[in-house]
Amino acid sequence: MDLPSGVRYWTVVDDDFEVVWVADQWLRFLRFGRSRAELTTKAYAEGVSLYLLWCRITGRQWPQAARDMGLFMVWLKYTPSTPDGEPASVVLGPGAEPARRERRINGVLTAVRGLLSYAVSVGEAPRSVLGQIYELADSRDLPLEAQGEDSGLSYRLRVVHRVQEPEAEVDRATDDELVAMFLECRNARDRLIVLLLGRVGLRRGQAADLHRSDCHLLPDSRVLGCDYEGAHVHVRRRDNSNRAWSKSKEAWTQPLDFLVVQAFDQYIDERHEILGAGGSDFLLVNLFREPLGAPMSPDALGELFERLGQRAKLSRKVGPHMARRAFGSNVSDAGGSLDEVQALLGQTHPESPRPYLIPDRARLREAIERVPSPRTLHGTGEK
Repeated sequence: MDLPSGVRYWTVVDDDFEVVWVADQWLRFLRFGRSRAELTTKAYAEGVSLYLLWCRITGRQWPQAARDMGLFMVWLKYTPSTPDGEPASVVLGPGAEPARRERRINGVLTAVRGLLSYAVSVGEAPRSVLGQIYELADSRDLPLEAQGEDSGLSYRLRVVHRVQEPEAEVDRATDDELVAMFLECRNARDRLIVLLLGRVGLRRGQAADLHRSDCHLLPDSRVLGCDYEGAHVHVRRRDNSNRAWSKSKEAWTQPLDFLVVQAFDQYIDERHEILGAGGSDFLLVNLFREPLGAPMSPDALGELFERLGQRAKLSRKVGPHMARRAFGSNVSDAGGSLDEVQALLGQTHPESPRPYLIPDRARLREAIERVPSPRTLHGTGEK
């Protein structure tokens, strides 16, 4: 849905292409009341549309269908979608591939719970629905570190329907992989992109969101009204025409080292040679395809990483987020503390950086080799 201001969000329409009122209200609330990303509303709209489709083909009323959520979960797993949105033949037979995996099913269930909870709050669904999608739980089933300092019993809502997801392997890009991709870049812009993700630690949406005015590359930027010392970029959340979006709600300042500043200089020269003083205020723009000067999208950065991995003949696919994990891990490997990694990744919760801390295998080997071999203390009888 495009608004006159240029801001967009995703919504749900019925078979007559009429907006589903309660779903539209909820998605607008998420987008503007909770400052969620456009892509978040897209994911939730897709999940809600599947729920409404299931209700229609099974003859159920969506406000009351939560009591049969288990049947909906089975339908999600074994009924694929078709291009026209209608359900296809059910996947049958032992060993047949499910239509949707566990993570996708849980994502759809999250969207449905959000819709139903909002519907209850605005009087479009009975309050009894909450008891069908949540159960009252207490804090005793939480890990000790999550219970807080107050040892008193507290109550919370726990979701009723959830599929057990297999534990996903989280990995980082190795330095060798990033160097190989860097060497396969054919222009200064692409080299800067690899460094912004792998050496500065930005998400691809944050890199595509950067404007030229966010980049302060001088040792002293007070002439620009900024008292942050040294070269740096300002990472901010805002709505952009290229759908770039910073996941971090808070703005922060990210320092740059000499290698990144040098890449900036080379890219600026390349950009000026092609565009002159033209182009948008976005930092990363099209230089080799039409429309020239238009901002690059986050998807374009993902496609670039895929091409670079193929050119470098890597043995696995290395995505943009693996480069960000490499940055966080490298800071830790170099002796950076957890609070430093947290600040450099633009995170607010002290535990948020931990999934990014994947030690280099060489450092683990060194840690083992530092452990002395056990030996007998002769003459004392001690061991």
